[in-house]
Amino acid sequence: MTHSTAPGPDEPRDDEPGGYDPSGYDVPSVPQSADGEEDGDEALRREAGEQESSRASRHWWDRNADDYQDEHGEFLGDDRFTWCPEGVDEAEARLLGDPAELEGADVLEIGSGAAQCSRWLAARGARPVALDISYRQLQHSRRIDLGRGLEPVAVVQADAAVLPFADGSFDHACSAYGAVPFSADTERLMREVHRVLRPGGRWVFSVTHPIRWAFPDEPGVEGLTATSSYFDRTPYVEQDEQGVATYVEHHRTLGDRVRELVAAGFALLDLVEPEWPEGLEQEWGGWSPLRGEHIPGTAIFVARRNG
Repeated sequence: MTHSTAPGPDEPRDDEPGGYDPSGYDVPSVPQSADGEEDGDEALRREAGEQESSRASRHWWDRNADDYQDEHGEFLGDDRFTWCPEGVDEAEARLLGDPAELEGADVLEIGSGAAQCSRWLAARGARPVALDISYRQLQHSRRIDLGRGLEPVAVVQADAAVLPFADGSFDHACSAYGAVPFSADTERLMREVHRVLRPGGRWVFSVTHPIRWAFPDEPGVEGLTATSSYFDRTPYVEQDEQGVATYVEHHRTLGDRVRELVAAGFALLDLVEPEWPEGLEQEWGGWSPLRGEHIPGTAIFVARRNG
């Protein structure tokens, strides 16, 4: 809540992410237009495979991590576990189970950003590992830990579809608007999560509610009229003048997600569609009180790994 010569998306870096230092990492400044696209980029629907999607995500989040944390850091907090723009908080929702039972649990946060959720888990005695494809996002995790005088959260830079962990390494896995919508092969991603979980482990992830793909991504009244087919799975792509993807997001229907989970060996325990809470006036991109009153903005899948 998930734009130098650098390793590929699946390659580890030799240097561990350190504290936030704008001069310490070669991320070029990228001018942004009002709608969030890089200046000159074209937005369209077209096919985009695994490698292109992964590369675009890594570069986009490296380039935009600073602005993202500046804009949303107050809402996310440094150590809150917030599932979505509707403000669903794990402390109350308990989608991973009773917080008291998290003590000593190994938990993988996928698409962690600055590891806010992992920090909340650590405060409850869990042993979290925060994984993100963006090195710059993980630098923000280090910045927060150093600024608060905390023991740093364990971080790993990797692609969520190729998890660099042994089988059965974790008790639970979670992702709050993390890597799932940016992965071209989420069937593979689900299998990878299943592989690294222990029997009975929970896999909980939040994504933009699939119905939103039928509507313009606008917070006002223009975002309330369907203009696209819900069943069109063609990815949303932003590309530069050379046709190189700079941002990619993939759509799956609710049925697609359920089938992916079941095929990977999970049992679906719950599907949470948060209502917009009374009194929340803050907009977040296409999320707003107006739209939230009429159509769901988030889907949270709560699954358990079968034995």
